[in-house]
Amino acid sequence: MPALFSWEFASDPYPAYAWLREHAPVHRTTLPSGVEAWLVTRYADARQALADQRLSKNPVHHAEPGKTGIPGERSAGLMTHLLNIDPPDHTRLRRLVSKAFTPRRVAAFAPRVQELTDRLIDGFAERGSADLIHEFAFPLPIYAICDMLGVPAEDQDDFRDWAGMMIRHGGGPRGGVARSVKKIRGYLAELIHRKREDLGDDLISGLIRASDHGDHLTEAEAVAMCFVLLFAGFETTINLIGNGTYALLRNPEQRALLQSSLAAGETGLLETGIEELLRYDGPVELATWRYATTGLTIGGQPIPAGDPVLVVLAAADRDPDRFGAPDTLDLARRDNQHLGYGHGIHYCLGAPLARLEGQTALATLLTRLPDLRLGADPDELRWRGGLIMRGLRTLPVEFTPSAPRHGR
Repeated sequence: MPALFSWEFASDPYPAYAWLREHAPVHRTTLPSGVEAWLVTRYADARQALADQRLSKNPVHHAEPGKTGIPGERSAGLMTHLLNIDPPDHTRLRRLVSKAFTPRRVAAFAPRVQELTDRLIDGFAERGSADLIHEFAFPLPIYAICDMLGVPAEDQDDFRDWAGMMIRHGGGPRGGVARSVKKIRGYLAELIHRKREDLGDDLISGLIRASDHGDHLTEAEAVAMCFVLLFAGFETTINLIGNGTYALLRNPEQRALLQSSLAAGETGLLETGIEELLRYDGPVELATWRYATTGLTIGGQPIPAGDPVLVVLAAADRDPDRFGAPDTLDLARRDNQHLGYGHGIHYCLGAPLARLEGQTALATLLTRLPDLRLGADPDELRWRGGLIMRGLRTLPVEFTPSAPRHGR
């Protein structure tokens, strides 16, 4: 039985997940927090579990709810968000916020994402080297989600600092994350009060308008909703850009195919490529917490009521019973119903925005810095050891220096 959740495991969990799929596809384990949970690793079982409404998202069904979920959310009064609730409240809140992520609104946001992407690359293009996590993959989704929420430009660097604290402490003591969560919660509550006096065309203003028109969104729900959009929206995209760039640098033939396609003005391979990168080494390793509301069976394994269940997306998306050559990166893969953004009613609401950011970031990097290469030995790279997300701590790269596109 491979060791799970060690720092060594974080650097390459896929051999351990292959072992689990074959020998213990629904496996009870003790997590680093001391909580015992079931890991679901096969694709068919994972897809079924993600849509099974007997698996609640509400931690009230677990005997030790304080040990699960996002660190600090309980003490900060942020429990009433989409990752912790079931229908009908989930249906009501998701309907309210889904208006911000329609294809039309996301498409209208594309020029802003491109502007942010170019501005960040301008910041290091002349230097010939960069840490793509801290200088690019991290700030891009932070500034994007701040714009979408309606966080004023003068406050966005504070958001970046708080988010950075959450990232830095993601695999360590929960206290550092909890302090950041409280700071963000306090700021969002204050911002919502300010927005009521000056509504705009942003997501927070939209939630206020919906509440004022009878959709019964409490202030606690509004703050929690904004918080989870920030929390879920930035780290997943950091990891999509970071993991995706790293995978391309480690697979030069696939990277060359994508660059040739982009040079020809074609977008098809970029679109299928993002889906393949989500499958191959996606940003979310395990789906967020679920709890059995009654005794049930998954993959032939009885699960008692009250037990936590964690669907291992990273394992399911490399299941050879679902994907041919699952350990091979194939940007042109067509039959690719991966679970990288979940499945069922809790499918990631921000997936269209994340795809836009991922496509824009990778296409611009490979076009503007065509000879991009790793600036460190792969064995020297370290991964953040968390439970839900998986991503690189740093990604040093080198390239031929170039002039900023938009000047200083």
